[in-house]
Amino acid sequence: MVTTMNRREYFQFLAATVLPAAVRPRSLELPWLLPAPSTDKLDRIGLQLYTVRGEMGKDVERTLARVAEIGYREVEFAGYFNREPKAVRAALDAVGLAAPSAHVPFESLEKAWRKTLDDAGVVGHRYLVVPWIPEEQRQGADGYRRVGEMFNRAGEEAKKAGIQFGYHNHDFEFPPVEGRVPYDVLLESTDPALVHMELDLYWIRFAGGDPLAYFTRYPGRFALVHVKDMDGTAKHGMVDVGSGVIDFKAIFARRAQAGIRHFFVEHDNPASPFDSIRASFEHLKRLEF
Repeated sequence: MVTTMNRREYFQFLAATVLPAAVRPRSLELPWLLPAPSTDKLDRIGLQLYTVRGEMGKDVERTLARVAEIGYREVEFAGYFNREPKAVRAALDAVGLAAPSAHVPFESLEKAWRKTLDDAGVVGHRYLVVPWIPEEQRQGADGYRRVGEMFNRAGEEAKKAGIQFGYHNHDFEFPPVEGRVPYDVLLESTDPALVHMELDLYWIRFAGGDPLAYFTRYPGRFALVHVKDMDGTAKHGMVDVGSGVIDFKAIFARRAQAGIRHFFVEHDNPASPFDSIRASFEHLKRLEF
């Protein structure tokens, strides 16, 4: 194959091929002779449907269709909005969405866990996540240990049904209680095989925690993450993904260490829900890490 070079390219080529590497000026190295940077991108992006709960309350089927049209391929439920599990599954199938995860209330662990697991199987969930611990259940470090034991029991029953149990944090788990960080107590008092964590990247940062430090200390525990961004003001407000200060590149680059399998966009109170989830999706679709 014959190629043409200008004068500058010719001397760069000559220097790169003739001079030993030890004495070759770096300014003369050709870009295509250098190792290509290794980058990765998310292969699928999910949405926590709490973000569009107002629209879900009006029309579940139409809302799921709009979510799929934006490009999301996975969703995480926070209630079925008066739909039976079979109807939820049918609505998902109709628009090509999967729902690997759902949030379920803490109270369901003691009052309706068997039915909750059965419903999850119909919809196709592989994870059931408790997103909140009632205040009366988290009194002192021992309270968190008791919750951890309850999570282990729920996780054991879930595993028998082919479902993984999980817990989603807010910010109250990070200020020390009796000299211990409650989130650490939960991690230490739960069986990694039975209880996975869904790390909310906004709330841990809001509380002053470091996701990367937790990935190092508890590798493989974080099967799911909520992808939420935080502004740079003193109030640390919630913003669309990509318009804040959270370093998602650094976090996602450690996904293998963390054990992350699913990424769910969320914004608790967006001014315009569909504009918000579209902006977040477009940012994540382009993001390389």
